[in-house]
Amino acid sequence: MNLEAIYNANKEQTLYGRYITNKHIEPLLERLKDVFEVSTEGVSVQQKPIYGIKAGNGNVRIFIWSQMHGNESTTTKAIFDLLNFLKNGDETARVFLDYFTLFILPIVNPDGAELYTRANANEVDLNRDSVNLSQPESVLLRKCFEAFKPHYCFNMHDQRTIFGVGNDPKPATVSFLAPAYNNERDINDVRQKAINVIADMNKTLQNYIPGQVGRFDDSFNINCIGDMFQSLNVPTILFEAGHYENDYEREQTRKFIFFALFSGFKSINENVLVENKIEEYFDIPQNKIVFYDLIYKKVKINYENKEKFTNFASQYREVLFDNSVIFRAFISEIGNLEGKHGHAEIDCNGAEFTSQNGSDFPEIDEKADFLIGKSRKFVNGQEI
Repeated sequence: MNLEAIYNANKEQTLYGRYITNKHIEPLLERLKDVFEVSTEGVSVQQKPIYGIKAGNGNVRIFIWSQMHGNESTTTKAIFDLLNFLKNGDETARVFLDYFTLFILPIVNPDGAELYTRANANEVDLNRDSVNLSQPESVLLRKCFEAFKPHYCFNMHDQRTIFGVGNDPKPATVSFLAPAYNNERDINDVRQKAINVIADMNKTLQNYIPGQVGRFDDSFNINCIGDMFQSLNVPTILFEAGHYENDYEREQTRKFIFFALFSGFKSINENVLVENKIEEYFDIPQNKIVFYDLIYKKVKINYENKEKFTNFASQYREVLFDNSVIFRAFISEIGNLEGKHGHAEIDCNGAEFTSQNGSDFPEIDEKADFLIGKSRKFVNGQEI
């Protein structure tokens, strides 16, 4: 099966980049009303609608939600790519729609999406609110869960560019977790099902991004929604969309999330989940914080009136500007940087550092605008 061709035929072209809000998806929801059931399930703190989409009429129910963190939009794009595939109705799409009923909340946190923040309008992290249920969005998510009575839950997120996998680290382009359901991190039949689906999704992704699939730490936290739903005996899978080389808009990563969703559905549909794939799951390397966006090597600085050679790193901060997300580089660490890697690494060949204000020493949290030597000018972390 040619997943590349399937994805290319169904990619939702109107969704692009990191800034995805209700305004971007509402025209798409209007189109989907002709095929699927589209509803308004409730409202956010700021009274923005939280939409639901029900697709399929099968006996196996899968509950999917995205953007409970408002600035984590990659999986939302992939969900609409998937809905286009299901709507376009080829043989596999018909099989899925006959076997599954999907209930999707594409943007759980529309206030955070519009503000491009992780938290909601009350500055609460919805993924730490599964016990208190202090926020209307958290209450809505739980009510949908209880009403739909899913057989599986897919909890969709983005992860930062700092994560890598493997001993010779590659970026963690996609990561998964079958959350623990207790402090002992035991594996029961419920968690086993989530583990088996992840093992199959990883097997598919290794054909496209070998060595770039990670596994999140499974320490138990009942305040997290995935841990809560796993403890309520519903197999729950955390999806994390991460960095792919030069893909800060996450347009390549959305494709791999689509591949993961497709292969996950296929795995459940073909009922291969009776197998024990614990070993395959734990063979997926655990995420490690090992990356900076930019590392500058062998640069001369003046430290306490002494010349020395060192390395330093810059990291992008995502800033909402004029309804678009821009990436601003700030100096984040200075020193040997042993064990750290850059998504881009620049050899400064021992030339001298000079900041924009004339300092000969990089300062943490300064904008990454500087000179290396007399002729190499860097603006926003990049050489121009």
